[in-house]
Amino acid sequence: MNNTFGTKISVTIFGESHGPAIGCVVDGLQAGLPVDTAVIDRCLAMRRPQGAISTARREADRYTIESGVYEGRTTGTPVCIVIPNEDTRSADYEKLASVARPSHADYAAFVRYNGANDTRGGGHFSGRITAAVVAAGALLLPALQAKGILIGTHIAEIAGITDREFGCGTELRCDLELLSGLDFAVLDAEAGKTMQEAILAAKADADSVGGILETAVTGLPAGLGEPFFDSVEGLLSHALFAIPGIKGIEFGAGFGLAKMRGSEANDPFRYADGRVVTTTNNAGGINGGLTNGMPILFRCAVRPTPTIGKEQETVNFRENTEVTLAASGRHDPCIAHRVRAVVDAMTAIVVADLLAGAGKLQ
Repeated sequence: MNNTFGTKISVTIFGESHGPAIGCVVDGLQAGLPVDTAVIDRCLAMRRPQGAISTARREADRYTIESGVYEGRTTGTPVCIVIPNEDTRSADYEKLASVARPSHADYAAFVRYNGANDTRGGGHFSGRITAAVVAAGALLLPALQAKGILIGTHIAEIAGITDREFGCGTELRCDLELLSGLDFAVLDAEAGKTMQEAILAAKADADSVGGILETAVTGLPAGLGEPFFDSVEGLLSHALFAIPGIKGIEFGAGFGLAKMRGSEANDPFRYADGRVVTTTNNAGGINGGLTNGMPILFRCAVRPTPTIGKEQETVNFRENTEVTLAASGRHDPCIAHRVRAVVDAMTAIVVADLLAGAGKLQ
């Protein structure tokens, strides 16, 4: 099992959903980078459940920074952050230890680890582990922001209901600043209300809904990346697909490019204020696997939460029998609004590693 990501800056995650704690170790940070616990607090709050549209599990995420930070700055040694699990109900999962919840990792993990894996709450495969990812990404954000780099994600779509698109230029940076203060990350408040109504409707029907998240990164220099196998799209996709529930990623115009002619798809270059820019951004800020200086834009598809109250057919993989399952306990009718914080964090981890590799994170 590989739980470490990154080259110059590496992030290792640990823990299980119902174990004593989860956490992360961030290694490779140079000494003297700023660390702001208020940023970590805010990012963890954006990932936590929000009222009736989320799970009833309420973790306070009272983390401790065990090493690597002194007087608000990194010391150059590994940073270890530990987040206790305080609101667990393992009894809810006792009857599920041998039952494969549809679209969960239960059966695959049973086979891969010969039945020795922790099954409570999904164990290490639980979305709970993403709190550690968020803490790691939030640790890096102040250093990125000091270089003028902004990262933000909005809920582009939930249950077919769409938010407005990101603006361009200075409007995009304003959008990203707006999102940093929102718990439900939409640019159109009315669309956000309708999305939440759709989530509650699915919950009332013992079901769930999915969504699409759109992310932007501004302020990056041109030339970051290491083609072929460490292209910027490749590294981001590697990290983002590690997030439970992410089932698709597209950059820029993405699959829409397949319907265009080259004359429509290409992004013409020009000079603006002494720097090279493109008039459009169908490539999503990446050419040949390298950043081109334009904002990186990508979209992630988030599947509907697989744990639902409706009866589903499945198997008991220890007794080799077919059974039916209607999930009880606490679960989210939608995870897209919470995954937004995890996408931001994963993006920060990748961007910081790219900058460190180019010697540009000082």
